[in-house]
Amino acid sequence: MSEISASIWDMKYRLKSPDGTPVDKDVTDSWTRVAMALAEAEAPAQRVTRAQEFAHALAGHKFLPAGRILAGAGTGRAVTLFNCFVMGTIADSMDGIFSALREAALTLQQGGGIGYDFSTLRPKGALVKGVGADASGPVSFMEVWDAMCRTIMSAGSRRGAMMATLRVDHPDIEDFIDAKRTPGRLSNFNLSVLVSDAFMAAVKADADWDLVFGGKTYRTIKAKALWERIMRSTYDYAEPGVIFIDRINSANNLAYCETIAATNPCGEQPLPPYGACLLGSINLAKLIRHPFEENAALDMAELERLTATAVRMMDNAIDVSRFPLPEQQAEAKAKRRIGLGVTGLADALIFCRVRYGAPESLDLIRTWLAAISHAAYRASMELAREKGAFPLFDAGEYLARPHIAALPDDIRDGIARFGIRNALLTSIAPTGTISLFADNVSSGIEPVFAFSYNRKVLQPDGSKREETVSDYAFRAFEDRFGEGAALPGYFVTAQTLAPADHLAVQAAAQPYIDSAISKTINVPAAISFEDFAHVYREAYESGCKGCTTYRPNDVTGSVLSVEEPKAIAAEAVMARDGGEPELPLPPPEPRGGVVYMTRPLDRPAELLGCTYKIKWLDSDHAFYITINDIEKDGRRRPFEVFINSKNMEAYAWALALTRMISAVFRRGGDISFVVDELKAIFDPRGGQWMNGRYVPSLLAAIGEVIERHLVEIGFMGQRGPSILPDAQIPAEGARARFCPRCGDASFVKLEGCDSCLSCGYSKCS
Repeated sequence: MSEISASIWDMKYRLKSPDGTPVDKDVTDSWTRVAMALAEAEAPAQRVTRAQEFAHALAGHKFLPAGRILAGAGTGRAVTLFNCFVMGTIADSMDGIFSALREAALTLQQGGGIGYDFSTLRPKGALVKGVGADASGPVSFMEVWDAMCRTIMSAGSRRGAMMATLRVDHPDIEDFIDAKRTPGRLSNFNLSVLVSDAFMAAVKADADWDLVFGGKTYRTIKAKALWERIMRSTYDYAEPGVIFIDRINSANNLAYCETIAATNPCGEQPLPPYGACLLGSINLAKLIRHPFEENAALDMAELERLTATAVRMMDNAIDVSRFPLPEQQAEAKAKRRIGLGVTGLADALIFCRVRYGAPESLDLIRTWLAAISHAAYRASMELAREKGAFPLFDAGEYLARPHIAALPDDIRDGIARFGIRNALLTSIAPTGTISLFADNVSSGIEPVFAFSYNRKVLQPDGSKREETVSDYAFRAFEDRFGEGAALPGYFVTAQTLAPADHLAVQAAAQPYIDSAISKTINVPAAISFEDFAHVYREAYESGCKGCTTYRPNDVTGSVLSVEEPKAIAAEAVMARDGGEPELPLPPPEPRGGVVYMTRPLDRPAELLGCTYKIKWLDSDHAFYITINDIEKDGRRRPFEVFINSKNMEAYAWALALTRMISAVFRRGGDISFVVDELKAIFDPRGGQWMNGRYVPSLLAAIGEVIERHLVEIGFMGQRGPSILPDAQIPAEGARARFCPRCGDASFVKLEGCDSCLSCGYSKCS
């Protein structure tokens, strides 16, 4: 394996004992572990034979199960092998909301990504009859989910992933569209608008559009204006995405027994409530015979054999997997859906000397994906003959579905006779990490991002390491034709392709995928707004189930960054024995007053500082946070923290916290992670509203105070609105007081009690 592949394997997929001792001695051990675990679902007499068949498919990265299978199968750990979940419908009540939050936390804890439709929550300002209050709206509760996800993420190195959807006719749709305009807000969510056929027709006709909830029309706006608002936000901030939800439901093989309103975080799996799906990808780049020659071609016979084996492996994974919730297990086993896709498609096209997006490439894509689809349905039909059809199979309903109706007659006849084991079989995922594991083949059906680039890798301790990697086909070309050889015209990247090329590939693939496709259409920063919006209209007209674009902007940044080729060539020092190039370490990211050092700073006799006051709902006494600063190289940087309160229950943890934070501050360097870690702490008893924002815990409130201070002294840039109305809180009574429940500036003393004139909250002193 290359260095990047070995690093990914060791960090994410290699089985280790709790003390870090490797159990998998090499990658072959990992293949064996996974193959034997999946073979456990077979009859005892077949397990050895099937395990050998599975291991052969895994060897050489020909078939790549998704990361949850690679990391979890055969480990004995309480983890799920499923990547994708859509959670249950959120009941529009406080009990329903926080029950759903608990289920989300349990699912994220086991490694699953989740999707939620927040359209069931009443809009902001709607009456909550039971308590005589106004609702805060779905976007405010999404912030609670976001805080929970940060907390789950902080327990390990794998980033939590969530998708939030909202119907295009929900009264809060404009707030949802604008949510990501604030940097750092809802950073653990991908956002997508559920766009209906009726809305697209209204946009085309420049008609009115009603925003409705519970049968009540809250407002009427112009459909075209709302569409342009979606487009403008996506143009400026890369979100929200667009899901054509009516098309998804009308094309669904299971439309007769389920309704879909959300997808997994990357969008390749539209799923019903409690829906679950596992993923796997066939590596097309490994199946090309005679690469770079005139007779280069994909081995179709091997593709069909590999597809049949992959379907069996993934079907077995359903039976051997754990599930975070019993509802997810019941849903998965009732329908047995799997998501078999591809990776390495762009590299396979390069090996065949075909340009990505060209008409010839579209013909190859249709041929390859049709072969996978037909082989997968044949394999699942044979599995039904052997093991039985999925429990909710209804021959009349199923055979009438559009995707099934388009299959060859022999497959339809077999399904009518024997049923089918898996209700849905194909899906194309982004495959970013497993593609790196497979020697950095191109990801999913995406074009090659760049032939050489820097990748930021999240480390177990939360830090990021940057490494330079090169594309699999690019390295193969240089190995054959020499380093520095001129690249032919079929070597294209995401940076150079026109949006039409991306869209043509997605549209060509969609008819052969019964679920959906995760595909990002890269567009240049200079693209006009009109041309950008045209991409989404074309996506709808060409039959796609959704559309996601990325236009470079100042808010979202990127995981991958392209190095200037000349800079790399000038700085790389090749080893004499032909080893890997040694690249200089990247400079530290610029941040105000950051000083990198190993010895703690000495404390001067006097320090500058500020004291902040916060009130917390469960405490009779306020908390005072004092932050003292030191001047270093003409800039102020934080040096120490003190937390004081008359609340003696908080004495021990407050003292411990201040000593730890102060020790970190005195070491210098980039200490912004302290803010992020504190803000991620979620109190299971609930948080409170402060200055119009939900704060998930007292410790998170302290993190917000520290963040505000760092912004005020110029040590850190503004990342969003603050819970503090001003930088320095004056004595009580000098200004309006804010209610700890609703955040309004109407908190007064009435008859010896602190009372809110807005929401009625009262607490006796």
